[in-house]
Amino acid sequence: MINREWHLLSRPVGWPKAEDFALVEAEVPTPGEGQVLVRNKYLSVDPYMRGRMSAAKSYVAPFELGKVMQGGAVGEVVASNAEGIAVGDHVLHFFGWREFAAVDAKNAVKVDPDAAPLSTYLGVLGMTGLTAYAGLLRTASFKEGDSVFVSGAAGAVGGQVGQIARLKGASRVIGSAGSDEKVKLLVEEYGFDAAFNYKSGPVAEQLREAAPDGVDVYFDNVGGDHLEAAIGQLNRDGRIAVCGMISVYNSTEPAPGPKNLARLIQTRGRIEGFLVGDHYDLQPQFVQEVGPWVGSGELKYRETVVEGIENNLEAFLGVLRGDNTGKMIVKL
Repeated sequence: MINREWHLLSRPVGWPKAEDFALVEAEVPTPGEGQVLVRNKYLSVDPYMRGRMSAAKSYVAPFELGKVMQGGAVGEVVASNAEGIAVGDHVLHFFGWREFAAVDAKNAVKVDPDAAPLSTYLGVLGMTGLTAYAGLLRTASFKEGDSVFVSGAAGAVGGQVGQIARLKGASRVIGSAGSDEKVKLLVEEYGFDAAFNYKSGPVAEQLREAAPDGVDVYFDNVGGDHLEAAIGQLNRDGRIAVCGMISVYNSTEPAPGPKNLARLIQTRGRIEGFLVGDHYDLQPQFVQEVGPWVGSGELKYRETVVEGIENNLEAFLGVLRGDNTGKMIVKL
């Protein structure tokens, strides 16, 4: 059988281009001792992958040129050379961007397709869900009664942040998104108190109107003008959790910082970046609390599904453009 996989051929400058990548045909790997062979069913594409395409020093090693890339994936075990995982089991692992993967059993987590749809283990019940949970509750130290602003709120992480804040007693939840349709989703389906289309006018003005009493917590997925606007509306002892800054991922020049950082002195505000990998100890608590909300429908989620390994790259570029509502998933 043939295994199709995506390779990085050159490091993108600015926006990634099709010629920076290649869909390559390779042999299906044979699992070694302690490994399982997984036929991937769903692949994840996420904004952080843009950083791994660069050679710049970061918190994770860059993708290697001429080799298959990596990403979250869930699939069915079709051959096993490991104890504890049998053929027919479904596992979550980190060897996406390909149809088949030989995975060390220690790096594969069994998931139950009867408990929840397989794709949710890449989104609402997976890494993106834990990112929302840890960033809001631990990094931003959310407490009942806080007013919360979320940028990129119709994305996989942002939509979950706002809903968790609402379910835990936020006084007001505000979100920004890139279309009127997404704004409607935030208010009418996700239960946000207010939302605005950042393309419709200056973010600072729209945030002041949506949050006249200021914000206690800002969950940042965008950076740039959103971060500056949030600092401008930050209340005393406000907290900002920096999850991502998608507005600058494809910039070829350093992005200027917010012009109003001095306001943090007045508000005694705090800005803190975080990585979900530092918070895996929260995984059991996350599943125990969020799982029932998903099951009952109290916490809603959306997925944007693109079919076919041949469209994996386009799905990734769609995330950078903001084409997705909720989690972007590639179905094989």
